[in-house]
Amino acid sequence: MNRTSKHIYAQLVNPETGQTVASVSSQTQGVVDGYTGNVEAARRVGAAVAEIAKEKNIQEVVFNRNGFLYHGRVRALAEAAREAGLRF
Repeated sequence: MNRTSKHIYAQLVNPETGQTVASVSSQTQGVVDGYTGNVEAARRVGAAVAEIAKEKNIQEVVFNRNGFLYHGRVRALAEAAREAGLRF
């Protein structure tokens, strides 16, 4: 997970190989309409990454907040992913 003032990004990475399995961001078409630097955009990214994980039969992940505090958009992304069925 990474965030900037305008966007938020989430990746699924295979820990054994270090390869990115999937990635979603607020810049991904069809994920966020309108302003991309708010809590609602982070919720949509969290739900989208959980859906991709389900498609790839990934049920449990480790959430790396990359040094960002767990509040605001980071928390919204994590909670939306959990609500969509991802475990971490």
